[in-house]
Amino acid sequence: MTNDIAEALDWQGREIDCGACAHGSLRAAGQCRLRHACVHDRYARRIDRFFTWNPSLSDRYLAHPHFEVRAIAAKHASTFLLPNLLDDPEETVRWNAARRLPLRLILRLRDDPHREVRIRIATLLDDAELIPMMTDADYYVRLVVAKRVAPPLLARMMADPEPEVRRVVARRIPSDWLLRMAQDDDATVRLEAARRMPPGLLTRLRHDPDWRVRYEVARQAEVSQIAELAEDQDALVQEMARSRRAITHIQGSPS
Repeated sequence: MTNDIAEALDWQGREIDCGACAHGSLRAAGQCRLRHACVHDRYARRIDRFFTWNPSLSDRYLAHPHFEVRAIAAKHASTFLLPNLLDDPEETVRWNAARRLPLRLILRLRDDPHREVRIRIATLLDDAELIPMMTDADYYVRLVVAKRVAPPLLARMMADPEPEVRRVVARRIPSDWLLRMAQDDDATVRLEAARRMPPGLLTRLRHDPDWRVRYEVARQAEVSQIAELAEDQDALVQEMARSRRAITHIQGSPS
């Protein structure tokens, strides 16, 4: 059963009485409809339709006791009334207000107690505004920051405690710092660094304990530097090194 045909109950589980509603004139004009577009309904979809049809009424519902009503009203209300919602107890309300406000007003939500708000705030900010979020307690917030901040600022995140964050850093950081990331404790981070390193530097990783990193060396390093990988303990690394050496030998042979 979809929300549009489910029974009409308010957010406290009581049956909705259209006769007692202050919006009787809207119903008569077809601007609200029971079980379809109603501000008193407990279903967010119906509340959203009501404000889509009647955006001018949004301002008066910003203090409604039901958080869904406040959150949806914030999508349509006057922006001059939204700053007060940044202190709303519900994270959905805070976010819906923040997304419509200028950056200078929402910067304080970088320290919001709810991770979802901080994650979403991070998607709105750039560079200098993101620096304080590089050390956020939540790894996913830091992951968003690592994807958005300018590459030269990523040096601050090279030692992030979460490998997934460091992998993003390795994909985006300026090439001058890749050699340092190639010494990371996590093999997947080293692999990301190896994939971007110039052939002349890759040879330094030929003794890496992870076969995937050695395979990348065998695949991209200068052929003159991969002789020992032709005898690598891993069959795939060995095959790649031997194949490249053989091709080079054939190409260098006189016709």
